[in-house]
Amino acid sequence: MDLVWYLDRAAGLVGYAALYLAVLTGILYNAEGFGSITDTARRIHIEVSVFALLVLLAHGILGVVDTWFIVVGEVPTPAYGASYLLGGVAVGAGAFLLLIVGVLGFLDARRFEWPWTPRVVHAFTYGAFVFGTIHAAAVGTDLVGLLRPGLIAGVVFLVYVLLLRTLARLGIVSTADGVSS
Repeated sequence: MDLVWYLDRAAGLVGYAALYLAVLTGILYNAEGFGSITDTARRIHIEVSVFALLVLLAHGILGVVDTWFIVVGEVPTPAYGASYLLGGVAVGAGAFLLLIVGVLGFLDARRFEWPWTPRVVHAFTYGAFVFGTIHAAAVGTDLVGLLRPGLIAGVVFLVYVLLLRTLARLGIVSTADGVSS
């Protein structure tokens, strides 16, 4: 049962890092004027996204097993309590469902009709990232004191890159190659 706990946490940490990289490469995927950064994002975005989805699927399955052990009394309830744990599980499940919808919007574009275009549905992955970040910061690990500052800095960096891309697209700022988009 300890093994399930460790595997669950490891899958969550690796999955969140992969999801973070998938979001970052997704932001840069269509960003004009970022040169080799955009080229790299275009080369790895889909593979990183699929990897993140698979690792987070494993995290979800292990998390359900771990939660089941707590509910049936096989392992002790965490110090933060069962209701907080179940709330965290619900937020994590919501994040995963949004991620699945976002991925389906990209992989099977004909599944959705206007106004639910693949681009709109794919935007659900941003919602999944937000829910996943809340899940990670709230109950995702017992290393909260160490990880929360990293989560905050990471999210601030993503917002910065998104704003930079938007400002470059509007021609307000120029990007690394000196060309306004």
